[in-house]
Amino acid sequence: MANVLFVDDDPENVWPLALALESHGHRVSVVADASAAMAFMRREFVQCLITDYQMPDIDGIKLCQMVRASPTIAGLPVVLLSAAPEPDGCPRCWTRFLRKPVQVGQLIEAVDAYIAERLTVARSPCRHAAGRFQYLSAARWAPVNSACGP
Repeated sequence: MANVLFVDDDPENVWPLALALESHGHRVSVVADASAAMAFMRREFVQCLITDYQMPDIDGIKLCQMVRASPTIAGLPVVLLSAAPEPDGCPRCWTRFLRKPVQVGQLIEAVDAYIAERLTVARSPCRHAAGRFQYLSAARWAPVNSACGP
């Protein structure tokens, strides 16, 4: 399950895709513009950003540039959506481009792939007998004891 932020000024485009992602187990938050997206990402932990390209005021490419310029979220995977062809007149600062109308399976596959990629390395190292540090993949993490916690 991942925290996904969806940015689009047209709710008719967002809701079917957001519902599909939620039914696949992701937590989806929706905002209508780039300013709200940046404010949201300052408050909440986001693991994947999906944004429309053509929006009023700040478009999806400018939002991608703002994300890449922010040290705390610069590595965030960004999926850029557009009914137009993929932009080629600027540096590519998004992770994946999908053309509208988006196939739900493609979007779910993209989000799952980027989330899995980010989870393959544990944050804390494990010391092995040889004295070297090695990072454990997510598949080898110990299960969480549900009896522990606040």
